[in-house]
Amino acid sequence: MKLLFFDDFKLGVLHGGNVIDLSGEVKDIPAAHPQDIIRGVIEGWATYRERLEAAVAAGDGIPLSAVRIRPPIPRPSNIDCMARNYMENGTLPERPPINGFAKSPNSIIGHGDTMVLPDVAATIFEGEAELAIIIGKRAHNVSAADAYDHIFGYTNLIDGSARGIPPRENAFYQMKSRETFCPIGPYLVTADEVPNPQNLPVTLWNNEEIKQEFDTDDMAYSIAESVEFVSHMHALEPGDIIATGTNHRGLHAFQDGDRIDLQVGDLGRLSVTISDELHRTWGRQTRHEWTEAGNKGRTPPQLSGRYAPTAE
Repeated sequence: MKLLFFDDFKLGVLHGGNVIDLSGEVKDIPAAHPQDIIRGVIEGWATYRERLEAAVAAGDGIPLSAVRIRPPIPRPSNIDCMARNYMENGTLPERPPINGFAKSPNSIIGHGDTMVLPDVAATIFEGEAELAIIIGKRAHNVSAADAYDHIFGYTNLIDGSARGIPPRENAFYQMKSRETFCPIGPYLVTADEVPNPQNLPVTLWNNEEIKQEFDTDDMAYSIAESVEFVSHMHALEPGDIIATGTNHRGLHAFQDGDRIDLQVGDLGRLSVTISDELHRTWGRQTRHEWTEAGNKGRTPPQLSGRYAPTAE
């Protein structure tokens, strides 16, 4: 099932290209925030699934193009991100040490929204194409063997990054947790519709040009190992998110006016736009293209706008 929020955060399901309103089927869930609704559905899936399937069978719905799509997980308790979790198309000689970081739930936006590049002295702004796991039941000290029992579903996620902000001691906090830096969606696909999440193509386009293209089978630490790692750090609750990392070779500068599209497997296509009031510019090369050309550093330098090396 493809669950989503639409318009004023009504719960719906995408079926046959149409959105079917399910809000009447979840009125019994006490909700101060839309997150309470999706968490209630996830926690009570054994009860709600049959009810929602009946509503889908009875409803015609409205075209997806006629609604405003919202983030399917609007405010999770936790967003945990795996760091350096790909073998970079097999170019790494060995797995890097397992690592991760937290991202603020307030960074979430949805399909059709705008990622805003802040007025900070970042060396570059990037976005990482990732498969995101949605937790289905409380997970604490879960073994890899039991990890899939705790997964409810999956969605697309772009991990926005403001690189190179000093001081280095708090780099991840400043880099990752900014407002609008976590686009997700367009919907949540339940695990039964994703038979092999460890073998999904991942494609990210910038202005319709493919920039990132890899497969989830290149992970250094599998989905199951990721759940095990994070759940041993702290408990995960239903509706929480684990972002499984990215292949860095296709990372590149996000700039004002860009349209970014991400699709992982059959999870739908997530589209967002980029806004930068400072209109800063960088070269359009990916990290791989930049380094393969013999240039110094991992990323192209800023070319124009505030904080550029040549700016007055």
